[in-house]
Amino acid sequence: MTQPLRIGKYTARFPLIQGGMGVRVSAGRLAGHVAKCGGIGLVAAAGIALNSRFYNGRNYFQADSEAFKEELRKAYEIAPEGIIGVNVMVALSDFEELVKAAVEGGAKVIVCGAGLPMSLPELTLDHPEVALVPIVSSLRAAQLIARKWLKSYDRLPDAVVVEDPDTAGGHLGEKIENIGTGEYDQYGTVRQVKEFFRSEYGTDVPVIAAGGIWDRADVEHALAEGADGVQMASRFVCTEECDAEEAFKQKYLECRQEDIGLIMSPAGLPGRAILSNKDNIRQHDLDYDIACSMGCLKKCTYKETGERFCIVTALDRAQRGDVETGLVFCGTNAWKADRITTVQAIFDELFG
Repeated sequence: MTQPLRIGKYTARFPLIQGGMGVRVSAGRLAGHVAKCGGIGLVAAAGIALNSRFYNGRNYFQADSEAFKEELRKAYEIAPEGIIGVNVMVALSDFEELVKAAVEGGAKVIVCGAGLPMSLPELTLDHPEVALVPIVSSLRAAQLIARKWLKSYDRLPDAVVVEDPDTAGGHLGEKIENIGTGEYDQYGTVRQVKEFFRSEYGTDVPVIAAGGIWDRADVEHALAEGADGVQMASRFVCTEECDAEEAFKQKYLECRQEDIGLIMSPAGLPGRAILSNKDNIRQHDLDYDIACSMGCLKKCTYKETGERFCIVTALDRAQRGDVETGLVFCGTNAWKADRITTVQAIFDELFG
């Protein structure tokens, strides 16, 4: 019997968080349906302004916050009582504004990766009911966050996501040369993080395993190894409810295991993606002489020197269906997708 997942004040019927997939792959529709089925649905903040009715080509940051709140509204229309949260990358230029917009929009959970969210509790001081969940890949990162939060804000994380850089999709919090060496022990890290909160603070903080979790056997393995829940993202792409265009989903259905690999993001982090069109991504920016017009990332080699490619527009193109020149992020198991299904069918398979 699967245990529910309690994070802060909220209890999800099933121990599953749907991972945030940026630039509108997980927007209001997917997050709403995951929450409706008894999981925790996340709207991803990254690039949410693009392809929104608020963006006019010049007002990126203002549109970002407005579009973010609108997607939360859409999610709550689908699941009025659901646990709907957000994923906000620390690397985003408007990280602080997006966290505030999320709180205004009614997000119950805020998940943060791509950097250590040291100031997160300060941004949500007036909303102590919002659960705060950092993503880490190491015990040390969890310790740094916990000690800073307790000292400065007198609170601890409501849960911690431990992401496996060897299997997770999108931006990864590890140096590229350390990924895939076989040395990373995800469930060893899960247990270390749990034990740290117990021994140092005498409290049980839920620890969520992320990366490489696809089917019921993976979920049961994660729970048996000491995780309190799982975070799954790639598995939800090939659903009717996923916010991406059909061509994006088709790319998952057609990809082979050997098509999935690592690419260096201009954010200075490695990312895992379908690489069969890798050369076309940079070529598109050269052909159209695309310059950085948004400044969406705090640090970006494309913004600073024109190196690599504009990641937010590459992800945006893919989400809209241009998978020839767009970037399709995914986890190592994306090749296992063999049909378009529904969110409810996935929950039935995982927990039924």
